[in-house]
Amino acid sequence: MNNLLASQVVGRLACTDTVQPYLVPVTYAFDGVTIYGQTNEGMKLSLLRKNPNVCFEVDVMHDMANWQSVIIRGRFEELKDEAAEKARTVLFNRVFPLMTSATVHGEHHEVDHELDDENRIKPIMYKIVIEEKTGRFEKR
Repeated sequence: MNNLLASQVVGRLACTDTVQPYLVPVTYAFDGVTIYGQTNEGMKLSLLRKNPNVCFEVDVMHDMANWQSVIIRGRFEELKDEAAEKARTVLFNRVFPLMTSATVHGEHHEVDHELDDENRIKPIMYKIVIEEKTGRFEKR
């Protein structure tokens, strides 16, 4: 299960206001113990602040006979100061190298603008404290 969590960077985060579930894909990093993510102010963060109990899911599917999934039940914690900076470092070191294809080189292609990282960096860092982890797979 840890190998699957460490090998992916997009998962699905489910939270709720206790009436209606809300499920959203998120970019994340797993350091072997904790899941780290970032977000903006909005519905997801509002729900997480009201009810920190979450479900987090990651899967990989090669075909209907070869797939894996992990489901985590845990608790959202908003991070501040040094903890937020540590989480940002973990997340960016894992995710940013994947954001530009290694086969694209500026010197070989016409580039008429600079990359804008503004929408990649979000102000709120958080972690999911894992309380329960289950997984399933099928391999033929």
